[in-house]
Amino acid sequence: MSTELFNLTPPLVPAGKPEDLLLAGQALAASLSPLDNSLAVFVTNAPTSQLSKRPPGEEQPIYFSGIDAVPSSERRLFITDTLVIFAAFQNLIKTSRDKDPEWLQSDQNHTVMRKLAIDYVNFIKECWIHASQPAPRPDGPLQFSGDHYRSLYTCFSLFVVLYLPEAGYEEAPVGEELMEWLNIHFIEPSTEEGDHLSSLKSPWEDESFWSYLTRATLRGLSKASVFFFKVLSGHPSEDLQQLAESMASMITSQPRLQNFSAERDFAHASRRWKDKVKALRVEMDQIPETDRYDDFDNWWDRLSDIVGILEGRGEIVQRVCEELGADWKEVCAAWGVFVDPRLRRQDLLEVVDRVLDDMPPDPTNIEDLVHTSLFAGKPVEALLHASQLDRWLSAHLADIMEALSLIENLTYDEVSIRDQHILAYAEYLHSDPALWRITVDYMYSCGNVGQERGDEVLVRIPLRLKSSTSHGNEGKIRAGNVVGVLKDVNQTCFDYRREAARRTVCKIAAQTLVREKDYGLAVSYCSSAEDWPGLGRVVDRVLDEYITSGPASFAQYASDIAPSLHNLDIRHSSSQGVFVHRLMFAVRYSNFQQLRIKHDLQNAALDLIAMFRDDVAPKSWWAVLLCDSVDLLQHRSSLLFSASGAAELLGKLEEISTRSSQGCGGDYLDILARTIQGGGHKEALDRLKTVRLALARYYARSAVLSS
Repeated sequence: MSTELFNLTPPLVPAGKPEDLLLAGQALAASLSPLDNSLAVFVTNAPTSQLSKRPPGEEQPIYFSGIDAVPSSERRLFITDTLVIFAAFQNLIKTSRDKDPEWLQSDQNHTVMRKLAIDYVNFIKECWIHASQPAPRPDGPLQFSGDHYRSLYTCFSLFVVLYLPEAGYEEAPVGEELMEWLNIHFIEPSTEEGDHLSSLKSPWEDESFWSYLTRATLRGLSKASVFFFKVLSGHPSEDLQQLAESMASMITSQPRLQNFSAERDFAHASRRWKDKVKALRVEMDQIPETDRYDDFDNWWDRLSDIVGILEGRGEIVQRVCEELGADWKEVCAAWGVFVDPRLRRQDLLEVVDRVLDDMPPDPTNIEDLVHTSLFAGKPVEALLHASQLDRWLSAHLADIMEALSLIENLTYDEVSIRDQHILAYAEYLHSDPALWRITVDYMYSCGNVGQERGDEVLVRIPLRLKSSTSHGNEGKIRAGNVVGVLKDVNQTCFDYRREAARRTVCKIAAQTLVREKDYGLAVSYCSSAEDWPGLGRVVDRVLDEYITSGPASFAQYASDIAPSLHNLDIRHSSSQGVFVHRLMFAVRYSNFQQLRIKHDLQNAALDLIAMFRDDVAPKSWWAVLLCDSVDLLQHRSSLLFSASGAAELLGKLEEISTRSSQGCGGDYLDILARTIQGGGHKEALDRLKTVRLALARYYARSAVLSS
């Protein structure tokens, strides 16, 4: 027995005794729902067990379990709104491939992709802000916390910074962008801490002063740094006062890449600025050891760390970050600002490897692992971690990564890396059948495998065509050849050119409509699906109405299918023509019955003979039509049939009699026999004797009137 246990509610066996199920000769089985990705778990007899089994009639519970939690209202909003961006991205890819595969890598397309990626980031930000609002919430508790959306926000925005820079800036230094990303998403030092220190008369006496000032300088928060360096003008040490004034000027004048039109000018300004920092270091070193303390701390050591950061000394940057409780991300960002201001994206990997040797990421923090993989230039690994965080994230990152050629279009069992993550997200969406449109949108973007899966979703969507809903909304949307959900499914098939799926859906709809006796729409959908055998079955059901409900009901039902006949080309191949021919008979026969009901007997007689002469009536219905002719033959006011018409009837009657005597009665008598309660072929032949008698009398009357 497997060691894996299932906690079921209510329990099947006492807690801690799973072997009782085996002792009862039973096992658990599961069935996947065709509607969504939920499971039905139930008890079944173990096929190989020789132990006693429970009675077959004993009731057993069925446990329903969803593989994924159905998206809640706020999550559904997130899914539907980001679909708009995904669809725009797919349209861009399709347009590019239609023009030229290399055109996708153009600056113009790169700009559009960056814009769409930023749209993702901005929308995630909005969701994060919404999810972070304090309770209570009118729409109930959140399915995903604000912190979850914050994680998506940090990951996606980092991806944009590292892999989707502005066109023309791919080779530009990345340090300042990384620091800006860090300051936006991981705020340190805190605003509250700065407010506290600024409220003090002598903030340097507070134990958090130097750590705050160091962190503010490290993060490039120049306004806060300059403010507190100027505060040091009131420090008892004159040496520190002078150095603080120089530091404030130094921080204010630090070159920023965004202020230069050319990187060469930025690099030149950075070297000159570094020379000034070195001069400040020389000035600091001249301060005697005894003057480097105040009553609270060794201010010289503290200031030396800050100067070491400005000097770009990597070992000091890393040590200071460790002492401040910062992680590897802060070291890498500071490295690009102070240690190597010209650090490019492609060179970041070397820095990351060096830093991670001493400051590894948190293996329990999936968000941090995504960041690590993105910094380290490992997009495939980043996707794997992102899928653990949220399949939405891995799907949409993979979509952009493939377009940027960050991941190769490698296949695993005919599914590319990108498609694997998109399909995994689509399977999650499939947990909610109401999201079928979005589910197939993602599936149909994934090659042949995704298209096949999308087809399977479409053909299993409940069409809700039952007449029991006719008093509700579903009944109101019935119109013409379009019925509710079926219209949307058909449109989706047309949009994605899934003709085979569309025909299957039409066949399913036709079967449902037949059960509801909506024969007109059933024939229409059979025709649309080119399901000619299905069309034949619908016609047979209509003809059965004559047998079960009588001529009036049959005529009404058959009149519903008459319009479909005008839309069909009767010049089909023989295999299709047989079924269309049957439809033609049903319509012609219903017209005949309606003429009888209206007492338009002359035209009814003409129609009857025309059905025989045009070879419209199947042989199986000849006997029924001959019985219908009795009343017309016995009409007292006038002779409704011509001599040739009566001869036509007699010829059909003789053929039935002859072929029945030769053992082929089933071809001619089965349907007539069904109209006779408890009747068979013998009773059907007896019924046809009345036709022979009516014909004999008709000929007699005809002879008398013509003499």
